[in-house]
Amino acid sequence: MMLDMVHDIQAAYRKLVDSMSRPGTISDLSDEAGKLEQVQGCLPATYIAALMLLDTEVTFKVVSEREAEVTHLLSQSTYAKDAQLEEADFIFILRDAAPGYLHSAMEAAKIGELTDPHSSATVIIETESVTCGTKLRLSGPGIQSTAKAEIHGTEAWIDIRAERNAEFPLGLDLIVTDTSHRILALPRTTQVVKEEI
Repeated sequence: MMLDMVHDIQAAYRKLVDSMSRPGTISDLSDEAGKLEQVQGCLPATYIAALMLLDTEVTFKVVSEREAEVTHLLSQSTYAKDAQLEEADFIFILRDAAPGYLHSAMEAAKIGELTDPHSSATVIIETESVTCGTKLRLSGPGIQSTAKAEIHGTEAWIDIRAERNAEFPLGLDLIVTDTSHRILALPRTTQVVKEEI
């Protein structure tokens, strides 16, 4: 069975909206990912996120050792245009990106303007797992009191995200995808603190 570009992408999008509106909620894109043919260069959940989010009206940037290959794939699939990091509406930071690239990409990403806060970037980050790793405590809109999350990999993004999101409504929205086709969203309104062990 092949991925239905209308019904399956709409179903995946509803899951993403659920994760965005209730930060800490992990959505499973396994049903949609199982219908994909072999995807080269990025995780299936990342590719599905690209199909949901990219179109002819937006720009994107891929940060990866396989940047040219994945950029071509996303351009061909969505007709979105590749852009410089500082101008991109969506930034895809893949698992094979060199250490430090996540930090520098988040430093360079646009956070919008007070007259147009929606002109900010959404950063999509690939990781091994969104169910084990650095333990995080989340708070803010959409969360009763606090929620917990775990993300495998570097913790460097936590501080830079807090800096870039300090002047609400400006800031970056984050979407994290993993190797098990799961997705976790951290909107700019969500406060993220590393839990001390």
